[in-house]
Formats: sequence, structure tokens, C-alpha cells
Amino acid sequence: MRRRLVMSMLAGATLVVSALFGTGAGTAQAVDVPAEFGTDWHDPVTAGPSVDRPHTRSCQVTLADAQFRDFTPYRGGYTPPEGCGDHWSKVVLRLDGKVKGRQYDRLGYLHVGGVEVLRTSTPEPSPDGIEWHVEKDVTRYSDTFRAARDVEMLIGNVVDDTYTGVIDVHVTLTFYAGRPGSPAPDRVLTLADTSAGTTLTTPRNSERIVAEVYATGSGGGCEEFWYLTVADPASYSCKADRGPYREVQISVDGKLAGIAAPFPNVWTGGWSNPFLWYVLPAPRAFDVRPVEYDLTPFAGLLNDGRPHRVEVSVVGVPAGQSGWSTPVNVLVWQDAHRAHVTGALAGIKATDLANSSVYTPGSEDRVRTEAGHRLTVSGYLDTSHGRVTTTVTRTLANTSVHRWTAGETTDGLDATWTDDETVTVGGPGHGPARATHTRRVYTVNGATTLGPDSRLRTVLTLGDRASVETREGGRRTTWSRLDDTYSGDAAYTVDVPRDQRHAVGTSAERYRLLGPDRCYDRSLTTVQGTLTDDRHRC
Repeated sequence: MRRRLVMSMLAGATLVVSALFGTGAGTAQAVDVPAEFGTDWHDPVTAGPSVDRPHTRSCQVTLADAQFRDFTPYRGGYTPPEGCGDHWSKVVLRLDGKVKGRQYDRLGYLHVGGVEVLRTSTPEPSPDGIEWHVEKDVTRYSDTFRAARDVEMLIGNVVDDTYTGVIDVHVTLTFYAGRPGSPAPDRVLTLADTSAGTTLTTPRNSERIVAEVYATGSGGGCEEFWYLTVADPASYSCKADRGPYREVQISVDGKLAGIAAPFPNVWTGGWSNPFLWYVLPAPRAFDVRPVEYDLTPFAGLLNDGRPHRVEVSVVGVPAGQSGWSTPVNVLVWQDAHRAHVTGALAGIKATDLANSSVYTPGSEDRVRTEAGHRLTVSGYLDTSHGRVTTTVTRTLANTSVHRWTAGETTDGLDATWTDDETVTVGGPGHGPARATHTRRVYTVNGATTLGPDSRLRTVLTLGDRASVETREGGRRTTWSRLDDTYSGDAAYTVDVPRDQRHAVGTSAERYRLLGPDRCYDRSLTTVQGTLTDDRHRC
């Protein structure tokens, strides 16, 4: 299939594809594919599913109408909707954006009452202009939406004679009446900045606590490409003391409470080749998902009504170097039948953090990295329904081979990150122990090559995979599987005006989400910015 696409790409042929924009086998229709990228291309799309919506009464509220030209935040206000009650079966955020001209990819956030409800990035525009949208299920932030709040949004941008793209966005929340399928958190908290650092004060009857951290390496420096950094004595443009291993850690009162592998985000200018991303962004680029930590083992400690120091750090970032953003939300479920839930932290057990990064010089320099870490935290709570013990075990591993040639004219990476987590909940009178095992796997495999003819070519495959399985008393009660895979191959002539770049490129994404009552499988294919195939297999 790829060979046929490339041949058609070079010939500027007309492709005949099935189910373009369809939901099944569809009717074949012709798609004109240009010989190279022009001044316009298909609006950005992703293969992921839209948010499922219930068939109930709905109300919509506008959160933001803004144009971003610089680094001035948009500030406004939010008022809860009328006519849909104060508890909702679902709350859906939608961002509609448009931009035209010339512009870099930009990172942005949206806060409601200080709670980060969206972290996003933007596509790079065509001269003629593009439009895109992002949807997100934000039901978990319902507590925030029940009262009037301040709204702050920023997509930092630069507009001048060269970079002309003004980013125009419209953001709404749609509320659906009813009760959610799973109870939303009773409280959504943020950390407070105090003289002792960032602190958290939880309700005294908290019985489940989850922290989410929107961790992103960005800012245009080397931490945007942290997975490519190398340590001395290797000769490479991006350095880090211990190499490319990064780990996002959260601590409570100085005690290690959670570890996680950060997702290797690639923004729409990434890998020196925006032609890879004009239509299909990399996984998670438009909807940056947070790292989650189950802090329930610490609830007995946190429930004393006092502020406790909660800090997030990123292992591997050189001392004094910026480039990471780690805003924190804390989700709390409360015991409705007790004003104070007591308990204790039962134990913390961590292995030494392993991190080996070995440099091998040669005509092709290589750095091989092997790293990992394991943490188990356990605690109990005496709730209104008995003593409940929660044990969280998380195991991280990273292997990568980074290779490059003199002058970095060839620069490639083959890397895998695994993040395995098991949360076990049980106790006398609580029924069979419930264990939820989540396995996350992230992959990057690709290379950028600059030839003597000044043609830069990038070939890249990215993977975002996860499996979740819950067992009670040893019997599987639910499961799900996610596989979001992107692949691209694009080339253009560097250091010449846009109309002399003669850029060509193909890209594809397949997004699969399976479960006992769900099958979603969609594939998209593009050639020279033209969407040539949109296929559903379920």
C-alpha cells in the first residue's frame, strides 16, 4: 500500500479510495492528489473517537472566545448553566480553532477556577488557513463547574512580519442532565503556594485521592526532545547529565508517593519536519493527557485537616534547566457517612533507580539507554463500610538506542517506555479484593536525514498503547485495549523559500479501542496533505 501511495504521490495521480469520510465499506470515489504540497491542505483531523454523548437534555456555556497574538492570557468568567441541574451525566469540552499564514506550533492551557481542564498544542497553518477542533470528556471536573469561576486561557504566540498566524479559538462546555455512569469526584483541588512550598489540604473524610499532573517537556529547548539528550563525553547538540531517562515523581511530605513515565509528546513542528503533521498530528498532540497517581494510601495521613507538602519533580532534567511544566489537580471522593475517616500509611518500598546510558563512538555514534524503577505504597482507611487497604505498585522501564552521524545529518531513535501499575483495594467486610492492572507502552522509532542536496527526510512511527484489566476475587470483571499508532514519511528542501521546498509526504494513523461492549477501529491516510482514506473497521 505504501509503495502505491508513494508512486501516486510522485506522479501526481488521482487515487481511488473507499469510504472517504464514511463509516463502513462506503462507495469508492476519486481523490486528486497533488504532486507536492501546495499552499493549502486538508484541515487537521485525528483517528480517535468523538466523545460519546447521552440522549438527555443539554445546556451549553461558552468558556472562551479569544485571539492569541502574544503571551497575554485571556481572562474571563464562567457561570454554571441554567436548566440542567447541578449534577450531570457528562460534561464535554469543545475547542474550535482557526489560523492562517505562517506560524509555529504553540502550547496552550485552559484553567477554570485554577483547575487545568485542558492542555493542548496547535497545528501549523497553511497560507490559505486551516480549522480544527478538540473534544474532551471533562465530567471529572464537575465539582469545579458547580459555581461561578474565573477562566484563564493562554496559547502563547508571536505575530510579526514573518510569523503572521493569529490563533483564533472558541471554547464551550456542554452539560448533559442525569447521573454519570461512574461517580465523579466530590472535590477537585489544586495545590496552594506557601512559604513551605506547594501544599494540599484535603477534606477530612477523603476515601479516595487521585492526583493528575499535566507534565510536558516544552519551551523550544532540549527538554522538548528530552528523549534525544545525551551525556558527556558524547558530542551532540542536546546534553543532559545522565542522558535521556525522565521520570515524573510526586511526593507527600518528602516521601515518594508516585512515579510515572512521561509520554514522549511530539508537537506539530517536531522532528524538523512539519510536513509530517499538517493533517494528522502525533498521538495526544491536541489533547495532552495527564499522568495520574493514586494517592489513596496517603489518605490517612492527609485527612488530619492540616496542609501537607506535595511536590512534583522530573528526574533527569539538568540542574537549573527549565523546560518542564507540571500543573497538578487533585481529585477527591469522600465518605458520605463519616465526617472524619482515619487511617495510616502502612509502607513504602522502592528499588534503586537504575539508569545506564552507554556511549559508543564511531562513524555512527550511538547511545544505548536502559533504565527503570519500581515503587510500592500501601495504606489503610477505617471507612463507614469497614477497613479498606489500598496498595499501589508501579514499575517503569525504558530502553532506547539513539544514533547519529557527524553534524547530525542523520539522527535516529528507537525507544520504548513501559509503565505498569496495579492498584489493589480490599479489606474485611469489603468483599473480594479488587485489583486493576494498567499497562502503558509508548514507542518512538524513526530518523531524520539531511542529504547533500539539502533534502531533509523524516521517517517516523509513534505508538501509544494501553491495556486495563480489573479482577475481583481473581475473576476478570472488565477490560479494555487501546492502540493508537502513527506513521509518516516526508521530505522537503531546506533553507529555501516555501514555494521551492518541493515537499512530499505520506502519513497514516490507526486508532483501535476495544472492550467487552465496545469496538472502535478507524484508519486515516494522507498524501501531500490530501486525506485519501478514512476507514472504519468496527
